[in-house]
Amino acid sequence: MLTTAMLPRGARGCLQIALLLGAAVLWASRQSFSEAAAAEPPPAVSAERSLVWGPGLRAEATLPVRYFWLQAVGSDGRNFTRSPPGNAQFEVKIKPISPKEVIQIHVPKFLDRNDGSFLMRYRLYGSVKEGLKVEILYGGAHVAESPYILKGPVYHEYCECPEEDAQIWEKSLSCPSEHPQITEDFAVFPSIDLQRMFDEVPPRFAQKMGAIVHYTVIGNHVYRRSLGKYTDFKMFSDEMLLSLARKVHLPDVEFYLNVADWPVEHRKANDTPGPLPILSWCGSLDSADLVLPTYDVTHSTLETLRGVTNDLLSIQGNTGPAWDNKTEQGFFRGRDSREERLQLVQLSKENPELLDAGITGYFFFREKEAELGKAPLMGFFDFFKYKYQVSIDGTVAAYRFPYLMLGDSLVIKQASQYYEHFYKELAPWTHYVPVKRNLEDLLERIKWAKENDEEVRKIAKEGQAAARELLQPHRFYCYYFKVFQKYAERQAGRPEIRDGMGFVPQPDDRTSVCSCHRKKPSKEEL
Repeated sequence: MLTTAMLPRGARGCLQIALLLGAAVLWASRQSFSEAAAAEPPPAVSAERSLVWGPGLRAEATLPVRYFWLQAVGSDGRNFTRSPPGNAQFEVKIKPISPKEVIQIHVPKFLDRNDGSFLMRYRLYGSVKEGLKVEILYGGAHVAESPYILKGPVYHEYCECPEEDAQIWEKSLSCPSEHPQITEDFAVFPSIDLQRMFDEVPPRFAQKMGAIVHYTVIGNHVYRRSLGKYTDFKMFSDEMLLSLARKVHLPDVEFYLNVADWPVEHRKANDTPGPLPILSWCGSLDSADLVLPTYDVTHSTLETLRGVTNDLLSIQGNTGPAWDNKTEQGFFRGRDSREERLQLVQLSKENPELLDAGITGYFFFREKEAELGKAPLMGFFDFFKYKYQVSIDGTVAAYRFPYLMLGDSLVIKQASQYYEHFYKELAPWTHYVPVKRNLEDLLERIKWAKENDEEVRKIAKEGQAAARELLQPHRFYCYYFKVFQKYAERQAGRPEIRDGMGFVPQPDDRTSVCSCHRKKPSKEEL
């Protein structure tokens, strides 16, 4: 092997220069190849290979807003993990199969979830007998198995046409066979004595709390009476019960719903007398209430694409900048409904490089406004400009928690005695980062997050994926129905329409006009 030591001194220098030049050329050629590879354009979207799925492609899955998903797939067969480049966009066309049927259909643009997937929503304002045709296009080409034919009848939200067979209805929505929270809640109540409930609930809860609504469902008709003067929120339970009864035949059931914010039954299973099964919109570690989805997520599900702007679907297309472009601070905005929120603002003032927290309205601690200041209101979608979302309880469980989980920021959650119906299907350090109730470890958690960006990003993505699965609007219907079904199975005694109960009617205006194929014709119609 030739080395520079074997050459005369002058030749050595020439060879060294030649070797250096050769190395430079080799490095330059490799660099050019690497840059060329990096600059290589991504594969084009393949309309044929892209994927489409969801309940909005099933005629029998009647919901206030129907929806489905689309996953962009490249010509190389790989899923896109970011929004596809270029000017071409996915588009959808939805219309009745029969030109003789004319209905209004609200079809907004696809929501880009910024991970290569898209969410499509549409709301029907009428029913069709023949069915719907759903065309999904990309660059003029049909996507996946488009066009999709939803063979009729296809009913809209306000058509009263309940499925008599609960199993068929649950299958149409792909309802889970079990809900961990429901299983845990009903384990305390193997039997429900309706007469005992009638005798004990009014004096124990209605007179003291004043926020109990007594419901009876018989023959799929809803009746109720208000027990107390703070029952205005019954409008949320009314609308969900009526919506559910339009879709599936409910079991005959008599129950009591607490429409206050906090759970009320604090007797233990081994107490004498034992606890009573009161339905509530959240649970706690020291209560035995049967937990329902909060009135907030229930109402937003019913009013999506109509009466609300922040709902469980729209948030998925408004999650702020890409991860690397988010501000690396903890973030919070909210009312002064818990003292820890005030502590959070004080921490923010002392550590502005780690935390941006502000109170937007004072009610409980008005004397603190001069000291802590008042933050301007901020659109919820703008929260996701920040990488770390701090979730602090309000009066009870923070009702914004499910919405935060659907974003693509990390959720840092305060330890809480309160919880929502889906909470126990989430795990700390897998789906969110926990902090102590007194927030003493919050700053350390934020510092840790900043130093462990990849791990934190993984937790944020796992949490978002779990929330997308658990918080699908159709699953709220599954959950409500399963609660009423379990309750009915345990009833000792027959549900009754009690004195003071009034009939809660279904809407009967033009928005509810439809022809239900399941209804038997009356004598007048024969």
